[in-house]
Amino acid sequence: MAIHRFKALEEVLNRTPVNIELPSEAISDYYGKNVFGRDAMREYLSEEAYSSVLSAIDTGSKIDRKMAEQVAAAMKSWAKIKGVSHYTHWFQPLTGTTAEKHDAFFTPVEGGRAIEKFGGDQLVQQEPDASSFPSGGIRNTFEARGYTAWDPTSPAFVIGKTLCIPTVFVSYTGEALDFKTPLLKALHALDKAATDVCQYFDKNVAKVTATLGWEQEYFLIDTALFNARPDLIMTGRTLFGHAPAKGQQLEDHYFGSIPDRATSFMRELEVECWMLGVPIKTRHNEVAPNQFECAPVYEECNLAVDHNQLLMDIMEKVGRRHNFRVLLHEKPFAGVNGSGKHNNWSLGTDTGKNLLSPGKTPKTNLQFLTFFINTIKAVHDHADLMRASIASANNDHRLGANEAPPAIMSIFIGSQLTRVFDDLEKKVKSGKMTPDEKTDLKLGIGKIPDILLDNTDRNRTSPFAFTGNKFEFRAVGSSANCAGAMTVLNAVVANQLILFKKDVDALIDKGVEKDEAIFQILVESIKSSKKILFEGNGYGEEWVREAAKRGLKNIKTTPQALDAYISDKVIRLFEHLDVMSHREQEARHAIYLETYTKKIQIESRIIGDISLNHIIPTAIRYQNLLIDNVHKMKDIFNAADFKTNASTQLEMIKEISERISSIKNSVNEMTEDRKKANVIEDHKKLAVAYCERIKPYFDSIRYHVDKLELIIDDELWPLPKYREMLFTK
Repeated sequence: MAIHRFKALEEVLNRTPVNIELPSEAISDYYGKNVFGRDAMREYLSEEAYSSVLSAIDTGSKIDRKMAEQVAAAMKSWAKIKGVSHYTHWFQPLTGTTAEKHDAFFTPVEGGRAIEKFGGDQLVQQEPDASSFPSGGIRNTFEARGYTAWDPTSPAFVIGKTLCIPTVFVSYTGEALDFKTPLLKALHALDKAATDVCQYFDKNVAKVTATLGWEQEYFLIDTALFNARPDLIMTGRTLFGHAPAKGQQLEDHYFGSIPDRATSFMRELEVECWMLGVPIKTRHNEVAPNQFECAPVYEECNLAVDHNQLLMDIMEKVGRRHNFRVLLHEKPFAGVNGSGKHNNWSLGTDTGKNLLSPGKTPKTNLQFLTFFINTIKAVHDHADLMRASIASANNDHRLGANEAPPAIMSIFIGSQLTRVFDDLEKKVKSGKMTPDEKTDLKLGIGKIPDILLDNTDRNRTSPFAFTGNKFEFRAVGSSANCAGAMTVLNAVVANQLILFKKDVDALIDKGVEKDEAIFQILVESIKSSKKILFEGNGYGEEWVREAAKRGLKNIKTTPQALDAYISDKVIRLFEHLDVMSHREQEARHAIYLETYTKKIQIESRIIGDISLNHIIPTAIRYQNLLIDNVHKMKDIFNAADFKTNASTQLEMIKEISERISSIKNSVNEMTEDRKKANVIEDHKKLAVAYCERIKPYFDSIRYHVDKLELIIDDELWPLPKYREMLFTK
């Protein structure tokens, strides 16, 4: 039986902030305490083994078995001091969450004894049961074998009494069954392509690293209220609920004083993160009531992805200790802001240069423009794939709403850089530039730092915005694994840089001076990708019409968006870069479609359950009270007075009956349509059926339920209301 909202509210009103003893020393004294990072490796490893691991991290070289044995022994010694009893390969299957199988540090020996054991074999590779993880047909359901393999670029860490070793996850035949494997391959491709282009400007650059700084938005809701909402428990979002009189319209929550209970939760979360080397730096109230955000310092992309997955797991555990449930769904409450995970992406060299940061000379700014323009060209040419990378049933509720970027892929670069683009396009003509034109252009480029410092603003309606020294991919959903979007972005930029270098080299081979060749190719890139640049309001209908004129697609639903993964263009792209094979791409397409269908299916079932077992019985109970009242009024009023005085009650009885009938009929129709859809075997057709035939029922059923919420006696209504969930601290 569901918890009634008044009992839940009583629990909430008695809450006080949970006081958990936190470290008293400075953050720097315990930062990374539970990470087998460089300091720990330097202390526990031989110089030879330490150099071997660093080489693997910095250059991707392999660690031989002898060195792996040393690393494993050192990890075990370090972990034992922390009281660790188990180890696990920590990986990221295509479920969207993390996975782990714990094994104890012991092996039974003769005589009924046991010894503690953890060797190179256990470190480097494990064989977890892969049968229940999604594979998209890569392996048969009766085949359980899958392998996890150590990723030395992401350090091991301790949670509780378990040593966690970040790994990739592949099938028996070597195909990727996780998010990390394609990401690592995309990062490798980008490193090589970007390093080759850097040679035009700086011969000292030997490595280019993609960096990522995510911004994690989330809601907090008291555990008691959460437990009284079956829809939140099962789907992560509220499927019913009338908008409160006060929502976010006063804009008084954004950057406001953080409530005491939330602050207590955040402080423990930050300490847990810092001990695990997650560089959380920022916390604040977000726009919607009870919505918050945290953000770290930028890190290398693969490590940042691991840290974000780790953060989401820690948030859930810490939240429970503080009697909170953390909502990471992209749209847990209708009518207020949803949650995203803005991915701030840039490129850095081993010489300390941010390639997306303008410099102080024309030469360094030509390098900046090269990477800046090629990124724009890459996103333009693969806009459909970028849209697919952030597609999900959850994010469909958020994209295009009043706080999130639209489903139309566009890029914001600011008015000043737009003028630089226009100037570059006008001044560079076909053929050789005159010395005066070239000098004038270079002088103009040399001024970029001055104009960017104060004039490159953000556009919160843009899915992909340049914000001074990085691009912000704002369309990524709050519950998503960043690796999906980052794999795509790094791959398409790598591909574009390869094409750019090929075109520049072809001009140089024809005798064109290097800088001029670069200018000419950049201008062609600007011309061919200008239509994706947009500085205005992405929420407006005018942009929808303008985007259509420009030929930009408005892909509103996930089943449509996911088709990009199996287009011939994308298949060739990923295979050429060795990021994913044709089979791996088709598998992901099938998995994502199946996940979409299952989420809509679950929501449909919960809507039916709550409607028939909670809402309708409550409505009938209240209707019976009204009917009883009408009967009693009939006893005390004459016929004329009764008709006048009972008119309101009679109208309410009629309205309740009509809304009950509408709800019941719609639930029945939805159930029948769901049965018809479930016999469809094709993944794409099934997802489309759920999108186009099942999902439309959600709004019509909700409309009548939310109207009943306004009519029925507050004491009878079974579900916590928006005003209670969003404003009860």
